[in-house]
Amino acid sequence: MAAPQLDFVLDEALDARIEGAARAVASARYVVGLTGAGLSVESGIPPFRGPGGLWTKYGEPPLDGYQRFLADPAAAWRERLFPSEPWALGLRETLARAKPNAGHRALAELERDRVLRALITQNIDDLHGQAGSRALLEIHGNHRLLRCARCQQRFGPDEVPVDPERLPPRCLHCGGIVKGDTVQFGEPIPPDVLRHCQLEVERADCMLVVGTTATVYPAAEFPIEVLRRRGCVIEINPYESELTPVATLSLRGPGGAVLERLLHHVRLHRAPGAHP
Repeated sequence: MAAPQLDFVLDEALDARIEGAARAVASARYVVGLTGAGLSVESGIPPFRGPGGLWTKYGEPPLDGYQRFLADPAAAWRERLFPSEPWALGLRETLARAKPNAGHRALAELERDRVLRALITQNIDDLHGQAGSRALLEIHGNHRLLRCARCQQRFGPDEVPVDPERLPPRCLHCGGIVKGDTVQFGEPIPPDVLRHCQLEVERADCMLVVGTTATVYPAAEFPIEVLRRRGCVIEINPYESELTPVATLSLRGPGGAVLERLLHHVRLHRAPGAHP
C-alpha cells in the first residue's frame, strides 16, 4: 500500500512558524516527543477506524481480547501463529509492508543530535525503531516483540522457543506465560513503560506532539501535564484536534514534511555562532 498523498504546500508562512517552533525546541532544556497513528498513515498504515480504516475494512478485534488470552492462552497463541480472523490478517499484512517515513527519520535525527531526549509512541508498528530511535517508549507495545505477562520482560521474535504443540511459551526468566507485546483491549498499560513515560514527562519543558488527536488516555494527559507546568507544547498535525486550542503552537501539515523542516531549523539554531 502506497503512502497517501496529502494536498500540502509548505509555504513561507508555515515555514516561519516552523522556524519559531525550532527556536523553542533548540532552547528547551528537555524535549520529549509523543506520536500517534497520524504519523504512521504517512507510511501507508491506515487508521483503525473511519473511512478506509483497518477495522472498518476487516472488522474489529474482540474488545475482551486480554480476558480471552488469560482464559485460554494456548488458543490465543494458535490464533497468533495461524491467524484466521480478517482483522488479524489485514493488520499483519499492512504492518509487514510499512516502512519509516521522513517524520520517523527526522525524530531519530533529533535524538542523535541530543535534542530529543525521549520519544513516547502510541503506535505498535516498530517504525520508530526501524528509523533509528533508541530512547523509545512504546506505550501500547510493539507488534514484533513478546512480553512476559508476569515479570514484563520483553523478548525479540526469535528469543523464546515457540512450539505449536506446547503452547503457551514460557518466560526464560520467571517461567510466566509469554504473550505478544501489543497491549490488547482490556489489558492495562504495562506498569514499567507507563512509569518511565511519566518520569520523562515530568522532566519535559517542551513536548512535540505529532500525528495524534491526544484524546486516548493515559497519553492524552502527557501534553496537558507539560502545559500545567508552563512548558511548551508544539502540535504537528494535518488537522485540528482537541489539543489545538491549548497548544503553545500548532503547525498544520503532515508530520514528515513539517518535521524535516523543524530538524533543519533546529540545526541552524544550534550551529556554532547562531543567534539565540
